[in-house]
Amino acid sequence: MRLMIVGTLSGQLTQATKIAMDRGAKVTHAENVEQCLRVLRAGRGADLLMVDVGQPIRELVRALEEERIHVPLVACGIENDAKAAVAAIHAGAKEYIPLPPDPELIAAVLAAVAEDRHEIVFKDEAMKVVVDMAAQIAKSDASVLITGESGTGKEVLARYIHNRSNRAHAAFISVNCAAIPEQLLESELFGHEKGSFTGAVARRIGKFEEADGGTLLLDEISEMDARLQAKLLRAIQERVIDRVGGQRPVPVNIRILATSNRNLAEEVKKGTFREDLLYRLNVMNLKIPPLRERPADIALLSDHFAKKFAEANGLPYRPISADAQKELARARFPGNVRELENTMHRAVLLANGPEIGVDYIRSPDGARMDAHSGPAQQAALAAEAATRSLVGLTVETVERALILDTLNHCLGNRTHAANILGISIRTLRNKLNQYAAEGANIPPPAAGQAA
Repeated sequence: MRLMIVGTLSGQLTQATKIAMDRGAKVTHAENVEQCLRVLRAGRGADLLMVDVGQPIRELVRALEEERIHVPLVACGIENDAKAAVAAIHAGAKEYIPLPPDPELIAAVLAAVAEDRHEIVFKDEAMKVVVDMAAQIAKSDASVLITGESGTGKEVLARYIHNRSNRAHAAFISVNCAAIPEQLLESELFGHEKGSFTGAVARRIGKFEEADGGTLLLDEISEMDARLQAKLLRAIQERVIDRVGGQRPVPVNIRILATSNRNLAEEVKKGTFREDLLYRLNVMNLKIPPLRERPADIALLSDHFAKKFAEANGLPYRPISADAQKELARARFPGNVRELENTMHRAVLLANGPEIGVDYIRSPDGARMDAHSGPAQQAALAAEAATRSLVGLTVETVERALILDTLNHCLGNRTHAANILGISIRTLRNKLNQYAAEGANIPPPAAGQAA
């Protein structure tokens, strides 16, 4: 994992640096926001920014957005300053970490951003065949096309290949071709020179150069337009790229992995995907089976997520009841592993008995996980149920329930609850004083019951 620390905070960040490096992170420093942006533009990327709360965080977040540099940011400040924490969150920070740093807190932040979510958990023979093949080809430099339905774990498998390759010491860079507007994707991939188009305020190194020496994942490559496919083909064949507005080709040394949830052979027939590009990408093809074809994985993954989210939310681990396991086994899971993960996250937060019962793993409206209902139907049912539950209530009643439920979820932590709600700690305290005067049972700090 690549961590960039911005600012000094009277030397307190030095201790955070040591903790991060002991946890395996590669750490770089920038004295201020301007130096941070110069480093990121130069292609020396980061997976996480830890920024001194005294730095202009709002300006940094705005600059990152304008230049389409996607990296999460957490703010750090001396002592637990609630006002500074709220200001940092409102400015765009994902979290606030008080200093001196708690080693376990630093480790938890790094784990949340880095490797934990990339673990492959499997037991079914159908998945074992795919993982074994991935391990076998990992050491080569061959391009790999990973296919499968949405939510099956294509990016997770791509990271698995990189981590077992000869390039594991170098960067793994992922680009979601479906999430970036067509007119911006070329600059995102190949970079640009200053002044090459409106908004190009400085030279920006693209993902190809950022991945130099490592692995580049082109996620959902079927969404790339035909003109850019031609430029991509040249980059793969010749291992050189041209920055937008550049005057000379730039050599790159990368391994290409790509994913798609579409049948690219069919896209070739339709004329939306280049046949020669498909041949270049499809040296090896790994097709991940959908979760409904991996029944042995459902129970294993369910228990894995139950433990993961219990730990992440500070809740006791609850085993899954026999009836709940049967319900999970019957489900079709059109959203695959991602849907199962969300289902178990919700179940962990709602369960309050010795086990996770069947009621907690059903859809939000309480309906069974019908094997024949599609994702659109399930989403419509959930939305309808949520709407029905609010009809007839005043805004004040809904606000009160939201604030108290959030406070319960945060185990009474006022600062955390205020951050989630997007309000100041002062506003939250005023609301809680009002509710207490009205006779509501307000959880004391760090003593709430998880909702």
